[in-house]
Order: sequence, then C-alpha cells, then structure tokens
Amino acid sequence: MRDFPETTTVFDPATFDAETRNQFGEVVSAHTHSLHRDAMFTDEGLAALLDRYPREHIGVYRMGDTPESWECGRLGKVTGQQMVQAVKDGRIWLNLRAADRRDPELAEMNRRIFAELKAIIPGFRPFNTDLGLLISSPRARVFYHLDVPRVMLLHLRGHKSVWLYPREEPFVDAHGLEAVVSEKTEEEIPYSPEFDAGGECFHLAPGDMVHWPQNAPHRIDNGDDLNVSLSIEFMTPVAQLRANTILANAWLRDRFGLKSRIEARPNAGWLPKVLLARAFRLLEPRHKKPTVIPHTFLLEES
Repeated sequence: MRDFPETTTVFDPATFDAETRNQFGEVVSAHTHSLHRDAMFTDEGLAALLDRYPREHIGVYRMGDTPESWECGRLGKVTGQQMVQAVKDGRIWLNLRAADRRDPELAEMNRRIFAELKAIIPGFRPFNTDLGLLISSPRARVFYHLDVPRVMLLHLRGHKSVWLYPREEPFVDAHGLEAVVSEKTEEEIPYSPEFDAGGECFHLAPGDMVHWPQNAPHRIDNGDDLNVSLSIEFMTPVAQLRANTILANAWLRDRFGLKSRIEARPNAGWLPKVLLARAFRLLEPRHKKPTVIPHTFLLEES
C-alpha cells in the first residue's frame, strides 16, 4: 500500500537558486528530494516491486574490490523478499534499467520528476529519459567510469559516497572518451587514486540528489547499509550535440589520425562535426548487438 501523497512535490524549488537554474548540468549540483518517503522503497515495497517486475529485466551482479571481480548472475527460484535479504547479506547489486517503461508506478514517478524540473529550470528540454532503480549491498562499489548521457542520482535508502571528477585530462583523455561514446569500449576508464585530489566527494543520505556534467567520470562506495537509488539518464539538445561531436572526433581519429581535444562547451566547430556524425551513421551504421555476458552465479532460495 502506497503512503506517499500524490500532491507532495518531489523537489523544493527554493533549493534551486538562480545560479543553479542557469548552470544546471554544466556544473556539479546537489539538491534534496522527497521520494525517499515513498513506501515503495521500504523492504516490503521493494519486495512487492521485485515480485511484479519482469524477471528477465532484473540485472543481478556481484563484485569485490576491483573491476576484475565484477560478475553477472541470473535469478533462480527466489522471491522479491528473498532478493532484498540477499542484497542485505552479500555484495549484490540489482539493476532495474528502464524501469519507467516496465512499471507504472515508476513511470509516474519519472513523469513527476521531469515535469517539476522543467517547471523549475527555464529552457530545460530533456528527452530519452531512462529511470533505473539500483538496489545494492552494504560496501558494494561502482567502479570509475563515465556515462554518455546526462545523469541524476536520487538517493533513497542507506548511505553512499559519490566521487565526481572533472571531464578533462588527466581524469579522462579525449581518446578514452571517444572510445566510450563510439562504443568501442565499455564505460569503464583507467583510474588512479591520485585523481581523488582533484575530485569532489558527496556523502549521500536518503533524500539527497546529485547531478553532474555530461561525461564526468565518477565512482561510488556504499556505506555499511543497504542502498537504494534512482539513477536517471537523459539527453538534452546540447547533450545530443556533444555526443555527436565526440562521435565525429572518434571517426576522424580512426580514419585520418586527427586528434581532437575535449571541448566542454558548445562552439562553432560542433555543427560540422554533428553533420559528419550523421553522415558517418549512414555510411557505417552501428548494429550494436546485445553483449552476451556469461552468468557465473545463481541467486536462488537458500
């Protein structure tokens, strides 16, 4: 049974001052939200969600302390309640990607989030929104990586530390960024502990939100409790232009050895590169096949 009033706003507009509204997505910004009070995110609410959610669209993973320890599993005979308990007991990560397209309650939550942001932030025009629900164990980690779209993280339960880094060298080089955008590599990029001196750490509690610039590298360490978060990806017209510019840079590097630098802000050179990226997609269409990751463990009733 839901106990989150539909009239409750997700965000307090007062936490978005004029500077934040003007720079939303261009700089790291921290906010608060009210979704952590929704009964969907209690143990009982999560169990009910997992029971009704399409089983084939629940990603299940486990990890140690290094990227090489990351494993993909599959669900056996296990209930939603047992999944929640397994996450509490081990270093497990459940990932419900595109959950707004598979669960009506999360779809409504996604609609409310973006309706309020569009009302608060002038000129904010998001599209291709993807609301993912992450349920992860105490001390689980998300290793150093970057995302192609823009990302917001709304924290719901537990405590986690989010490290955010500038989208420039040495934190990421142009070649590495191009490889991720052109899908030659996964999202992971090389990390050095020395980067932390130039990064910024946010310690998130339930009701906290953080949003960072597109392609900014980041990593996450959970605290000593079960963590639940909404990871929301989306594009905007400028974000789409940036992604296409980087894709064109990758093509120019591969074909002609031309090396481009990372460009943080739109400029006159983006338009011809966007047109080139569109031509490139026609000349060499990317038929990305789903990555087949071997299942190395089974999450089942103990």
